[in-house]
Amino acid sequence: MKALFLGIAILLPQLTWGQSDSEKDTLISNPNYDQVLAEKLGGDDYGMKSYFFVILKTGSNTTTDKEFVNKCFRGHLENISRYVDAGKLIVAGPFENNENNYRGLFILDNITTKVEAKELLETDPAIKNDLLDYEIYTWYGSAALPEYLPTSDKVWKRKP
Repeated sequence: MKALFLGIAILLPQLTWGQSDSEKDTLISNPNYDQVLAEKLGGDDYGMKSYFFVILKTGSNTTTDKEFVNKCFRGHLENISRYVDAGKLIVAGPFENNENNYRGLFILDNITTKVEAKELLETDPAIKNDLLDYEIYTWYGSAALPEYLPTSDKVWKRKP
């Protein structure tokens, strides 16, 4: 086994001749690379791009008016559909009960600034009426993430 590792160690410098140290560590070509798809999805050379990751939290409004709360959260779900239709939301979902009062998450796409993300979020009735609050983070993830939505629409039986 030592001989195998020694042989690789001797051969490796010859295979990477002419490359800088950083190129030797990171330069791997993908035989499955699809340039058209990567450009369509906005991926960089690593197949990644920036999104806005939103954590939805319990808001400061503690009303017990069930009709009002139900109306706001129905509007919240309708707003999620509007965000998706506008190409602004690619992942959404609730969290189980937790000590941080985190309620769910959004991953926003095709938005260039936090200000634009905040303006979009403020159109949500549950956020606008302080039933939900949020934290926004810039997040670097796979550019292929938007491809998740067309498949996800084929696996649900009942719309929430």
